Amino acid sequence: MLEAIRGAISLLRQKQILHKLGVAISVTVIGIACYVLYHMLRGIDTFEVIEAIKGTDLRQIALAALFVAAGYFTLTFYDLFAVRAIGHRNVPYRVNALAAFTSYSIGHNVGASVFTGGAVRYRIYSNWGLNAIDVAKICFLAGLTFWLGNAAVLGLGIAYHPEAAASIDQLPPWLNRTVAIAIILALAGYVAWVWSQPRVVGRGPWTVVLPGGPMTLLQIAIGIIDLSFCALAMYVLVPDEPNLGFVVVAVIFVSATLLGFASHSPGGLGVFDAAMLVGLWQMDREDLLAGMLLFRLLYYIAPFVISVILLTFREVILGARSKRLRQAALKLDPGSAPEAAYVRERSDGGA
Repeated sequence: MLEAIRGAISLLRQKQILHKLGVAISVTVIGIACYVLYHMLRGIDTFEVIEAIKGTDLRQIALAALFVAAGYFTLTFYDLFAVRAIGHRNVPYRVNALAAFTSYSIGHNVGASVFTGGAVRYRIYSNWGLNAIDVAKICFLAGLTFWLGNAAVLGLGIAYHPEAAASIDQLPPWLNRTVAIAIILALAGYVAWVWSQPRVVGRGPWTVVLPGGPMTLLQIAIGIIDLSFCALAMYVLVPDEPNLGFVVVAVIFVSATLLGFASHSPGGLGVFDAAMLVGLWQMDREDLLAGMLLFRLLYYIAPFVISVILLTFREVILGARSKRLRQAALKLDPGSAPEAAYVRERSDGGA
């Protein structure tokens, strides 16, 4: 059975069917979102939106910013976990934190986060002796943590309150609950599968040993905490009336976020917004839009700017350090300056 599945996937890759299917899904999701967004935003009073932003309590914004910071702090453990899982325990946490924060914040804003985030990670981890295959494994394990967390949050949230998902997918609550229970059972089955014996995916140098049962539970916990902080940030910023409760907002927020990822648009722009407006239709549109704009400022724009500044400073520092090493090596042995500087820089580990 497994060989048949692998053969089918290999054939689909050779024919580029998976790539074409992915592009078609992205275009479809974006097209539907644009249509929905156009109809949802008709009649929106821009002045009222601006006034709603100005009228937002600074304590709410500060609390939302705190939750966003906590969410990004949790994201750093995605990389810490992944790097340790592939055996590179020499990489310190500060490097994991920098790689995770910058790769996710830039990937979220630029789009195609698998490639953009991977490029940022490679630039940082390559100074610590990791190659492209290692970085690919880190991206895979970090992504696995993210999706396990999403599955847990959506499964538990929809099972508890299926009406929340029904506002987006327009399916009957009983069917949403059935799907949620299926997700929870699949998640439990996966945990049991990796708990029973070591599991390996990939071939040759691309082989990845999946985390065992206890470590998988840790992955799920990291993902749940990350998404919970992000959902709390949104919950603080949406209108107080009507009070739908945190679980409803969290389910709609996570669903909208996943739709945004599926579209591959930068920051889920358009898709995320349309899903939120449809899911939280009970709320005043101007007030809701104001909260969503503030969330984008806190979760997307501010971290993106900080990441660009951090990476710029890092490159400047590395460049200055490399220059000093070359000059020092030149004084010691003019004939071996480039080689000595290279060895010194690699042994130092970079910034």
